[in-house]
Amino acid sequence: MIKSFLLSQVRLLDPYMTNAFQKETKYLMSFHPDKLLSCFRKTKGLVPKEDNYTGWEDTEIRGHTMGHYLSALAQAYTSNQDITIYDRLQYMLDELALCQFEHGYLSAFPEEFFDRVEQGKPVWVPWYTLHKIIAGLNTVYTLTQMESALTIVSKLGDWVYDRTDKWTPEIQAKVLSVEYGGMNDCLYELYKITHIEKHRIAAHRFDELSLFSKIHDGIDILNNRHANTTIPKFLGALNRYMVYGESEQYFLDTCKQFWDFVTENHSYITGGNSEWEHFGEPDILDAERSETNCETCNTYNMLKLSRSLFQITGDKKYSDFYENTFLNAILSSQNPETGMTMYFQPMATGYFKVYSKPFEHFWCCTGTGMENFTKLNDSLYFYDGDKLYVNMYLSSSVHWEDKKVTVTQDSDIPNTDKAHFTISAEKDTELSLCFRIPDWSKGIRISINDMPASFTSENGYLIANRIWRDQDTIEVSFQIEVSFSSLPDNENAVAFTYGPLVLSAGLGTETMDISTTGVMVNIPKKNMDVKDYIVIKSESIDSWKKDIAKNLIKTEGKLEFKLEGTDEDNRLIFTPHFQQHTQRYGIYWILVEDNSEAFLAYIVAKQHQELVKAAEIDSIQIGNDQYELSHQILGKDTESGDRDGYHYRFAKSNGWFSYELKICKEEDTYLQFRYMPGDCRESFLVFVNDVPLSTENRDNKSWREVTECTYLIPKELYSDKDTVTVKFLAQSQDNTGRIIELIKTTKK
Repeated sequence: MIKSFLLSQVRLLDPYMTNAFQKETKYLMSFHPDKLLSCFRKTKGLVPKEDNYTGWEDTEIRGHTMGHYLSALAQAYTSNQDITIYDRLQYMLDELALCQFEHGYLSAFPEEFFDRVEQGKPVWVPWYTLHKIIAGLNTVYTLTQMESALTIVSKLGDWVYDRTDKWTPEIQAKVLSVEYGGMNDCLYELYKITHIEKHRIAAHRFDELSLFSKIHDGIDILNNRHANTTIPKFLGALNRYMVYGESEQYFLDTCKQFWDFVTENHSYITGGNSEWEHFGEPDILDAERSETNCETCNTYNMLKLSRSLFQITGDKKYSDFYENTFLNAILSSQNPETGMTMYFQPMATGYFKVYSKPFEHFWCCTGTGMENFTKLNDSLYFYDGDKLYVNMYLSSSVHWEDKKVTVTQDSDIPNTDKAHFTISAEKDTELSLCFRIPDWSKGIRISINDMPASFTSENGYLIANRIWRDQDTIEVSFQIEVSFSSLPDNENAVAFTYGPLVLSAGLGTETMDISTTGVMVNIPKKNMDVKDYIVIKSESIDSWKKDIAKNLIKTEGKLEFKLEGTDEDNRLIFTPHFQQHTQRYGIYWILVEDNSEAFLAYIVAKQHQELVKAAEIDSIQIGNDQYELSHQILGKDTESGDRDGYHYRFAKSNGWFSYELKICKEEDTYLQFRYMPGDCRESFLVFVNDVPLSTENRDNKSWREVTECTYLIPKELYSDKDTVTVKFLAQSQDNTGRIIELIKTTKK
């Protein structure tokens, strides 16, 4: 297996990266630790030293930030050896030890939250939060060897075993239907540290075998699955393989197939995936471009999966994906001036980046952001035997302690087309330097000590093997060109790249207002008509794309590009997307030919789309804990899950569930929902503000037949109120239908 260097052995020299790391560590050290610890102390019955933070840290998911914070501190300390970070870690661990119960439980909320999961009652993902805490403690011990971290996390792992040991198959299925993060992943990681069999057994109880089997068999069942719920499950499956080795080849093959599905069928040019946190149908990407694409947590987890798959297989495709996604999605997610990070990364043209506030939001992506920018140096270089792998071309240095060799890289790709390397060696040493041949380079050359050098290539790497002497130099030259990428459901929806960088065009700062979705998640609003198409003049679209090198022209001395042969030649200026922070932008553009039928059809479809979007008042994602909680879900004997590509929720005999939805007092408001009959035998009831709205009869519908419902909500039911309560009620000895995907309130 290919090995990674310690964070302390790799130094970032690239100024953009250095700034990103410094901004993140400054943010980490600006936290008041007793505020993060407040709810942990309350749960144990201790008096808090400070009030807890607000945002998500004041909800049922409180405590999830702690796990990310511990990981980020450990990574930052390992990189820069700052003793103040070490002292902060020690304080956090001392306090967490006081907050841990004798039987091992440790959290910022009571154990009763886990009872609610097992009983099918609404609660916001307690297992997900526990995963973050265990993962954070694992990272602290692995990187710092602080024994208190090991003591705490081992006891917590014992508690997980004791709890899961009482599960029946029915309870296990119920628990695994609710987002649980990477509980299998963190427990396998814990087992690798402790070698305590109970931790391995507990990990396997979170392996979702029914999901794995379909993916393993080549069936893409990702449509409508919550992406950040799904990806960590495969991180756990891969960790199981790393624990057991070749005897569990099935799990490795499953993860490779999953990775192929996500990257080939569900990902955008930046490497990000999902719309409104969910995977869509395979190869349907243009139709799902919006302001809520590409949750950054998904990207964080896909990079973890890619990194491990590269280390196991040595396949270059994983390192190609890693570089692209690292540069164009991870770097893109941080504001270089403030250090704050993003939740969604819009792929629809005309939106802009929205960042978290330091101590107000505490989104999941705030937590993974802490980790992302304290481990920027963890995947630049790898080694295996006498081979040193150079996986990314960024100014940096790596010290290979065992070989007494340091390699320093000076690179400014793609501002220049060359990367320079200098060897510092205590003695002459034979090594194979393996330079990744990037998929964005049309050609590659190498010189050693300013002389053309011979080399071999293997598995997508250019290999220079020789006895290296102190102050030897290597220059790797690339052939860099502009290119474009289309989306599978629209060959004329294109994005432009230059070398490893995705380009976007700035579209100004007019009316950059924000709105919210889910639980306090800020997203951009458009509030204006933004032209998102480019008219190709005097030639066909196909010929224009074929000559892209002539039609997207680089400005001399700048990473700046302008169009030729279009109606936007003098307006749009394309620059690296990761540097786009202060204005609206467009990554994808629809290419059309002037006055063509396709052009006219596009304009009509776009106008219809805007009307539908403008008519929506409110919506709920069924089965998504965050969005259901933000709509005040209540219920009795209700369950959610996934089936046939749909998220669903239903209630059993005499059970019910309800939500609050916004309405428009000035206009007629309609309720829209869809359902499959499922296990409903005869009928179920729909109420608005406790007044019957409809009776939904099964009649002769099949189990999976989807029924679409639209009902006018009588104004007398809400008079001067801004919201209504919508309830779905099961009859005696019957179930409700399975309400699927979205519930909406809309205008006419």
